[in-house]
Amino acid sequence: MSIVALDVDAVRARFSALRGAAALFDAPGGTQTPDSVIEAIAGYLRESNANLGGAFAASRRTDALLERSRLAAARFLGCEPVEAFFGANMTTINFALTRTLGRTLRAGDEVLVTKLDHDGNISPWLELAHDLELEVGFVELLDDTALDYDDLEDKLTERTRVVAFPLASNAVGTLTDARRIVELAHDAGALAWADAVHFGPHGPIDVADLGVDVLLCSPYKFFGPHLGLAFVRAEVSAPWRTYKVRPAEHRFETGTLAHELLAGFVAAVEYVEEIGWPAIQSHERALGQRFLDGLPGGVTLHGLPTMDGRVPTFAFSVDGFAPRSVAEQLAEREIAVWEGDYYAVEVMQRLGLGTDGAVRAGFVHYNTAAEVDRLLGELAKLEPPAGF
Repeated sequence: MSIVALDVDAVRARFSALRGAAALFDAPGGTQTPDSVIEAIAGYLRESNANLGGAFAASRRTDALLERSRLAAARFLGCEPVEAFFGANMTTINFALTRTLGRTLRAGDEVLVTKLDHDGNISPWLELAHDLELEVGFVELLDDTALDYDDLEDKLTERTRVVAFPLASNAVGTLTDARRIVELAHDAGALAWADAVHFGPHGPIDVADLGVDVLLCSPYKFFGPHLGLAFVRAEVSAPWRTYKVRPAEHRFETGTLAHELLAGFVAAVEYVEEIGWPAIQSHERALGQRFLDGLPGGVTLHGLPTMDGRVPTFAFSVDGFAPRSVAEQLAEREIAVWEGDYYAVEVMQRLGLGTDGAVRAGFVHYNTAAEVDRLLGELAKLEPPAGF
């Protein structure tokens, strides 16, 4: 990857949320939003707050906003505007979509998910399997948290209808070879159903290039508001009977959208386009490598030990400390990290980490090298809690 310079100070100046003393490594649970996103949301509510389809000015502005939102979604995902749609969040959309697809499935049909997945791309299938007597299989991980593609190939059968998988693990940062998964799924006559939530802030998504049939993501993970976004390939979904009210404009949208959040979504896409993926990815890779190179003794990384094949999201344990204790001590030093399983239940079980899970720190392009050094320094100075 060629190195493209990022003016991180100029980036941070666009985020009011970054003006405090805290070092925010909580982006895997949701990124901060630039001021332009906040202003777009507030501007809509001040000037255009109305429902669709009216003859008056505010309603016409809302109609135009919805059109801009679909165009922005199409640019972000690499699809046609009609193939993109919005909902409350990825998981809610996925429950709705899986039930729509369920109308085409029969008892004994199979769905494959992976042990790298967030539960938002597992539980909808488990619940559908409960309702329809489907079979759900789990694709294994290798010891380094890479997906076991041989196991995937072995588990595909003539009854496999869907292969559901993540583009990147929200727990350990591992990337998958999406094109390989899609090819295997399609060769078996199955749909390729991708969760791009965690990958969203880290690199460009092009559904046409990937070849996926369904892809879901969350704008609040790529500098936008709390919202869900999805793509369904038009020719795949054409025969599906969707759950909707009859007059609804889009066949996958069940009711009135949060129009103010669509305004924020458009601003978020425009922000990412202004910064550019090459600069984002170069900066993030440098931050991730700095973290890996500086890990102090007593810290065990769970996942790939280099920046190859991953995004800069790191799960780790500290000898002698429960994950919650690490997070609490870092919080006292104004460093935000997560602890637990982050809804990545299968990953944590595969790693033998149980319900306590691990500590998770995630970097995005608005983080700095100085913040990474601060995190590393504080990890080295942690004090064991009473009783150890």
